[in-house]
Amino acid sequence: MNQTHVRPLAAVAGGDRAGQVAALRARLQAMEAASESPAAPVAPEDVEVEGVDTPPQLAKLLPFGGLRRRQAVRCTDCPALVVELISYVSARGGYVAVVGWPELSFAQVVEDGDMDKVIAIPDPGPQPWAVTGVLVEGLDLVIHYAPAVSLSPASARPVLAKLRGAKAALVTVGGGLPGTHTHISAEVTTYRGLGRGTGRINGLDISVRVSAKGARPAQGVISCGKRRRLEAV
Repeated sequence: MNQTHVRPLAAVAGGDRAGQVAALRARLQAMEAASESPAAPVAPEDVEVEGVDTPPQLAKLLPFGGLRRRQAVRCTDCPALVVELISYVSARGGYVAVVGWPELSFAQVVEDGDMDKVIAIPDPGPQPWAVTGVLVEGLDLVIHYAPAVSLSPASARPVLAKLRGAKAALVTVGGGLPGTHTHISAEVTTYRGLGRGTGRINGLDISVRVSAKGARPAQGVISCGKRRRLEAV
């Protein structure tokens, strides 16, 4: 995350819980006010009441054709897929937060997305799920990164209640919430642009598998950056 234009919300990491919540709500209100400004671009055809804009290659694998608001999806630790999702959502006017992932690089978001619509909270303090509970109220997409331990039903109850009454779609990476019915498994399988000792990565392929309660598993490949070119042999 270093060497990018990301502006972490450092106030969340320190102070008591009341101060953390106040800082988050102030930032959300500022973002909402900016989105309501007459100068802000409005594209009614892109507005989705129940869903969040999702890359088409991923949307076709997900139940209901994308990420649904007020619901949680669990994803494996695949930074490339998460960054692709953040870039896509923010580039189309959606507001995104990333909670608890200090190692995540936002370089692609700087190039392909809109960092002004991204809140990064690398250190959410001792109550990260409380921070996420506030953020889901006013944003479009919240990414919550946690150790691979799910919350107990009792601890998850307040978070789930917030989510049900909120507007965001929640993607958990690592640890999850009990009762999450949709799971995304993803792994980078191909890097493009590298030669023997030369070049730089300019594209990659991600193998994705989605399993959801009540639906058949779906599998596909998401291509990011420059697409593969056909070459004569």
